[in-house]
Amino acid sequence: MAHTPINHPARPIYRVIAALTGLYLVVFGVLGIIASAGNEVLAQDDTKVLAQGTNLGFSLLSVLLGLVVVAGAALGRNIDVAVNQWLAYALMAIGLGGLAFIRTDANIFNFNVITVIVLLSASLVLLMAGMYGKVGTDEEAEAFQKARLVL
Repeated sequence: MAHTPINHPARPIYRVIAALTGLYLVVFGVLGIIASAGNEVLAQDDTKVLAQGTNLGFSLLSVLLGLVVVAGAALGRNIDVAVNQWLAYALMAIGLGGLAFIRTDANIFNFNVITVIVLLSASLVLLMAGMYGKVGTDEEAEAFQKARLVL
């Protein structure tokens, strides 16, 4: 992205925030796996974890996505930027899809409104971390600053 700052002074903080978001997804997923043990993978029942509706399928997906975010934050080197941005868009799509089907039989992840709100909030946090975590050379940062001042 042309408007993404390079070498933002707060990029280590954004990396930690992204890692904490990934850790939340992992913890939520593990608690969901424990709570939905013995149920069908895409069960539509009253299973809730941290006030969020879930099932075994969404819990496993949450663990997987959380581990990817934590691994991206641990690796850094702009891998975290790409991971955070793409997973933010994916979480937004999952959250909006869940919102669209929340009171239908197509609610395969057993979402409720709180689940959608938390998922969309997590996606916005990851998108913010992806926007400000880009690392580059000093020349790239200087070129970005010059281009920004021209606009």
